[in-house]
Amino acid sequence: MRVMLRIQLPAETANAAVKDGRLGKVIESTLERVKPEAVYFTTVDGDRGGYIVFDLAHPSDIPSICEPFFHELGAKVELAPVMTPDDVRSGLAKAFQ
Repeated sequence: MRVMLRIQLPAETANAAVKDGRLGKVIESTLERVKPEAVYFTTVDGDRGGYIVFDLAHPSDIPSICEPFFHELGAKVELAPVMTPDDVRSGLAKAFQ
């Protein structure tokens, strides 16, 4: 299932993680693991943050993907299923059969 991971990093914690290299390591290891379709970094509610869109193979993968953000970076993390326009068209066709 295609999901979007939203991360929000508190400024103070993120500043320390940038200085000691943790931020880069967590991001790089996550990207290697999930092989994302898209990745965007931006601000989230005034904090550092980002969005990572990837295919979640199995729900049991969620802890291993999210926990490094919690433990290493003190991040807020959200996962949400997402669809492409083709997915929406297909879903709507099924909904009105």
